[in-house]
Amino acid sequence: MSKKEDLEKIAEEIKNCEECKRSKFGLPVPGEGSPNAKIMFLGEAPGINESKIGKPFVGKSGKFLNKLLESIGIKREEVFITSPVKYYPGKRAPTNEEISHGMVHTWKQIEIINPKIIVLLGNVAIKGTLGKNYKISEIHGKPIKKDGRIYFPTFHPSAARRFPKIRKLVEEDFKKLKKIINNLS
Repeated sequence: MSKKEDLEKIAEEIKNCEECKRSKFGLPVPGEGSPNAKIMFLGEAPGINESKIGKPFVGKSGKFLNKLLESIGIKREEVFITSPVKYYPGKRAPTNEEISHGMVHTWKQIEIINPKIIVLLGNVAIKGTLGKNYKISEIHGKPIKKDGRIYFPTFHPSAARRFPKIRKLVEEDFKKLKKIINNLS
């Protein structure tokens, strides 16, 4: 099977997963992008806009993420974007159990894609991948090497949109990310 077919199989698994759907709304948002991506972006959970069409980062935060990608010369189609939680949880933060369960599917996606860098957009992505309660304010913009991969934590685009101080930090973090990406090539 090709990577694309393997990812489609996981998307179908997510669509049929009763645990993923429990206490959540809308369509599943398994993720999208290149199956051969060197860079993967992990958000937190789909929002209402994402849950209506089944695609990640399509609302205002998605538009901001697109601008951040453009600012470092990356096309959205070149990366893979997903979240630990695959369904819209409503107007609440995902629980630890929801993050842990969703990461079962996300780890499979990571294994298939095998990205060199995983950009962690916010606390849920950090908790899901690194397994600790790091303070984003302390680790943002600092690459963490683990299991032969680089994890790059930064703030979630929605926080950057709402708070000018965080926006500036995210923009600086993306400049650091560009240097890391350039050193991989």
